Amino acid sequence: MIDRRLTAPPRPQDPSTLEARYALRVAARLSERSDELPHDIGERLRFAREQALARARVAREAASSAARSGGAAVLGGGWWPRLAAALPVLALAAALVLVQTDQQDEQLRAAVETDAALLADDLPPSAYTDPGFAEFLKAPAPVRQ
Repeated sequence: MIDRRLTAPPRPQDPSTLEARYALRVAARLSERSDELPHDIGERLRFAREQALARARVAREAASSAARSGGAAVLGGGWWPRLAAALPVLALAAALVLVQTDQQDEQLRAAVETDAALLADDLPPSAYTDPGFAEFLKAPAPVRQ
């Protein structure tokens, strides 16, 4: 009988390890019955297996070359990917500058209209700062007949 205190609890395993173990079990089961297959089916399976191994080799080489080049092979390399990544940031900065410029122009137009109205009025500008004039403006206008 096994002493449970001496055995370590089962640890969660890496998914790639589990996949490899499953693949080995499937391959073993398929190999058990491969002797019973007709010759033509066996040849087709052998050819398919060789093609799959060649594709896996090419994919492995492409992945390792991409890792060696620092991912530049995946993105196409050069300065185009960097420009494409920076383009949205540049567009946002340009839009913010345009909005700020438009707001400043709107404030300037409002100030110009106010100054033009004050200068074109019959009253001198100092009248607007007089506290008595402010009370005069708040009072109801006399009714003229």
